[in-house]
Amino acid sequence: MKLTSKEIQLQFDGFLQTHCLWIGNTIYELKQLDIKQKSHVFNLEINTKIRLGKYIERFVSYQLQQNESTKIIAENIQIQQNKITLGELDCILLKNDIPIHLEIIYKFYLYDSKVGTSEIDHFIGPNRKDSLGEKLTKLKEKQLPLLYSKECENYLNSIHLSSKNMEQQVYFKAQLFLPFSDKTIQLNKLNQNCCVGYYINRKELEEFSTCKFHIPNKKDWLVIPHKNVHWLSYGKTKEIFYDYLERQFSPLCWMKFHNGEIKKIFLVWW
Repeated sequence: MKLTSKEIQLQFDGFLQTHCLWIGNTIYELKQLDIKQKSHVFNLEINTKIRLGKYIERFVSYQLQQNESTKIIAENIQIQQNKITLGELDCILLKNDIPIHLEIIYKFYLYDSKVGTSEIDHFIGPNRKDSLGEKLTKLKEKQLPLLYSKECENYLNSIHLSSKNMEQQVYFKAQLFLPFSDKTIQLNKLNQNCCVGYYINRKELEEFSTCKFHIPNKKDWLVIPHKNVHWLSYGKTKEIFYDYLERQFSPLCWMKFHNGEIKKIFLVWW
């Protein structure tokens, strides 16, 4: 389905307004890229069929291009050994003339206090197939060390750079969702501003029979909820939801209350 420029702009605005998951280098000593979140008209050709992670990278690329302090050197760099791909560097850029290897991450995590023992452990993917802890460990132990491999050094030499003179940073944005039954959870390490919604299970769904629902496609998970969408009745929504849940897939939806308030909600199968 072809997206209009207005739809893409809403996605880009939602991306810009998503907060970084932490400030500075307080988590795993991973330093967040410090860049101003100015609003821009998104004016770049973008393939709307690519998966969400690559789609986000195009948004980041455009944001960096609008910033006077940054200059992109290379993007999506495949590092290979004997024609086998060892990994990929998302972006190499200059920020105030300092070369930086940047890894770009945008995630949706749900808080489950029954998982693990720490705040980071408690955040898992909507379908329980991934977790924040796993992603941070992969960044720290696999993705970032790739810069110091011999194969990567060969590539850096070709663009007249050396890993010895480069900084490594991440641009890790996330939307966090708390259990609707315990909305008072306060985060100590992660950015509370990333908490943008809640999640409910099949049984709890019955409590919202007077609400209207909208089920956005995955790229519209980025969008800040608004009223100008096609709203579904509780009955119709329940049919669609149950099909998702049977496949062990947790959909995101917008839930509109009778007073007009809209909340972002994951309906989980677990």
